[in-house]
Amino acid sequence: MAKVKLFDRHWHLPKSKPIRIGLGIILVALGLLGFLPVLGFWMIPLGLLVLSVDLPIVRRWRRQVTVWWHKKRGDAEDVSAGKQKVD
Repeated sequence: MAKVKLFDRHWHLPKSKPIRIGLGIILVALGLLGFLPVLGFWMIPLGLLVLSVDLPIVRRWRRQVTVWWHKKRGDAEDVSAGKQKVD
């Protein structure tokens, strides 16, 4: 079963790959209409997160953002190598 981790929680996604890809595309497309009521720009990153399960290019972007985020926060653990920083 496909899962994504967001904010230390695991979210289950549909088992079918075409449904996951369709859901991701719909979320991104509706997110582009975020200026309308009910829809929001928050749907774009959520759609990209869903697409990252099946599409390698989006997965690579997600990984780059994760590494950047942890470097920016100054976490003690180096995400890219899985090693401790030497002070």
